[in-house]
Amino acid sequence: MGKEEILQEIEDMSVKDLADLVEMIEERFNVSAAAMAPVAVAAAPGAAGSGADAGEAAADSYKVVLTNPGQKKIQVIKEIKEITGKGLKECKDLVDNLPATIKEGVGADEATSLKEKLEAAGAEIELKQ
Repeated sequence: MGKEEILQEIEDMSVKDLADLVEMIEERFNVSAAAMAPVAVAAAPGAAGSGADAGEAAADSYKVVLTNPGQKKIQVIKEIKEITGKGLKECKDLVDNLPATIKEGVGADEATSLKEKLEAAGAEIELKQ
């Protein structure tokens, strides 16, 4: 399987499957995906000892906030339903009461992935720490 085929498989995965894949890669290769995120890399040089874990955890906790559903409101509601596992009414209420927190306490990679997915559906998203 070539690199392009692997990337295509990754593009077709759900957010949950991607999160599981990242965990599996981290465990198998003894690496941390958070270390590749710009925020985590910026925080790492100043941290030392046991304080490094606390500083990295704080720097790697994001809130995904919907600021505008855009023109494809129904598609955005469907994406939020898939992401959160909530019912359609709850997801519609989130979209109707902006700004709305879609998910919080997520890592940089997951937050970026969710942002891209929701923006592809037409939404405007902010990532907040």
